[in-house]
Amino acid sequence: MFESFYPGANGDVVRQLLSLSPGARPPVIWLYGAPSVGKTHLLQALCARAGRQDLAATYWPLRKMSAQDAELLTGCESLAFTCLDDFEAIAGNAAWERAVFRLYTELEDQGGRLVISAASLPANLGIDLRDLASRLAAGLVLRLHPLNDDEQMTALTLRASQLGLELPGDTAQFLLRRLPRDMAKLCDVLDALDHASLITQRRLSVPFVRSVLEHRETQDAQGGDPQTV
Repeated sequence: MFESFYPGANGDVVRQLLSLSPGARPPVIWLYGAPSVGKTHLLQALCARAGRQDLAATYWPLRKMSAQDAELLTGCESLAFTCLDDFEAIAGNAAWERAVFRLYTELEDQGGRLVISAASLPANLGIDLRDLASRLAAGLVLRLHPLNDDEQMTALTLRASQLGLELPGDTAQFLLRRLPRDMAKLCDVLDALDHASLITQRRLSVPFVRSVLEHRETQDAQGGDPQTV
């Protein structure tokens, strides 16, 4: 999955993530950046890479799990990598903060790595447990920068190629003009275009893409399935 991530100006961040190994210090890696810059992609890529190396790893989408019992983290201390996504979802939650602090100390003893993603630095998230906040702030801090227009176009073309699609330059430019500059949403639309292209056996020309987008907008307004063609 690292190979499907177009880094743009984030090449050094990717290289540092690729170099991570269990037992190294610091035990925590803090990856932060604006929404849709690729934090989730990179955490999942790290877990997938660990699996190929026969290393145990786990990915936790905290935004979806914050309402559950924090004791679910029990057992992660034996893993090589524990990846916690969207840490801001549990910041200020006493039970979750205690559970993460306990996990941190156990991983520190056993040589595991705690890789955390968030929208900002630890000091900006309202973490109440001071010992936890200080340890997270002392880790390796990596910032992901948004892609510029040219980089987004290259990333879209790469994504299309991986789907087996040919994305002409004028079509890519049309998508960037028409849609929000949000790589997660752009990739979601590209997946829908792949589905529509497969059904209709049509290439991704500007008229075809425009018709699919208009259909999605109509379906969204009616509360239907936006991927239906």
